[in-house]
Amino acid sequence: MQYRTLGRTGIKVSPYALGAMMFGAVGNPDHDDSLKIIHRALDAGINVIDTADMYSHGESEEIVGKALKGRRDDVVLATKARFPVDYDPSGAAPVLPNRSGASRRWLIRALDDSLRRLGTDYVDLYQIHQPDPDTDIEETLSALTDLVRAGKVRAIGTSSMPASDIVHAHWVAERRGLARLHTEQPPYSILNRGIEREVLPVAQQYGMGTLVWSPLASGLLTGRYRRYQPNTTHRSRFGFQHLTDERRLDAVEELIPLAQDAGIPLTHLAMAFAIAHPGVTSAIIGPRTMEQLDGLLAGVEVTLTDEVLDRIDEIVPPGTDIGALDMAYDPPAIQQARLRRRPVDERAAA
Repeated sequence: MQYRTLGRTGIKVSPYALGAMMFGAVGNPDHDDSLKIIHRALDAGINVIDTADMYSHGESEEIVGKALKGRRDDVVLATKARFPVDYDPSGAAPVLPNRSGASRRWLIRALDDSLRRLGTDYVDLYQIHQPDPDTDIEETLSALTDLVRAGKVRAIGTSSMPASDIVHAHWVAERRGLARLHTEQPPYSILNRGIEREVLPVAQQYGMGTLVWSPLASGLLTGRYRRYQPNTTHRSRFGFQHLTDERRLDAVEELIPLAQDAGIPLTHLAMAFAIAHPGVTSAIIGPRTMEQLDGLLAGVEVTLTDEVLDRIDEIVPPGTDIGALDMAYDPPAIQQARLRRRPVDERAAA
């Protein structure tokens, strides 16, 4: 592994980070098998593990905690908070107030719970899983600053934060004497290059490290999702619309022969692309099985030529997204029509 510096933190990290979302009930419920996958990744030189309190209702953190016994000092451990840990997507169980978000009240409680599940007294990187429009960024940064000063957190970051919000957060940190954001975790793949326009340049300008998620576009860039073929992969059971988006599938059909001409699997092409951008520190892989992990590790030293990168630019132009990931963050004004429209009486008066 050729290790890189995580922004200006001085922390050295591998270009591949191990994402733990698939460890637990959502992906691989076999704890022993999950432990073997984590140990295999660490033995191969990956030194970053990224999880979140909500993954399988905390089960992912518990598995990671078991895996790190005796190896904690060698790992850059990252986790996230923002969503309810006990969230029930079926809606059968109500979301209790004050058990989510980026408020001081919740973040301090959430971190203590994460530390207990992880079996450690600190995390190297604590991230806000998504922006929380209900909480002022000063409130969030103030809480994170106190957690850093308490020794429970080494560095702080965000995930899926728009570039304008990142700039505002740095302005607030400077004006208020608070800890500034060290990292951002945005989605990035050949099919989703929108962050090349603003997020990556802003992160570079502020000296932030970036841990990009979904470099395989939720599995589309594995070659297992094809035009006119039945979708029977593990992720298909989640019903993600981006896995059946015809525009995305058309791009995949163009990328497959490109990878063949380059003499590498499509997964290696996708991963090499993600870590080739100078603004990207690490790309997060999320294997569910040992076979998937070994297949990805085999391409860790793949480097793409300018000719291949130019061809990718022709298929998916720089700074553009083909469709959108279902899990991608949309600001409130995009989600709620009422925030984009004046009240009817005001419109009539105008």
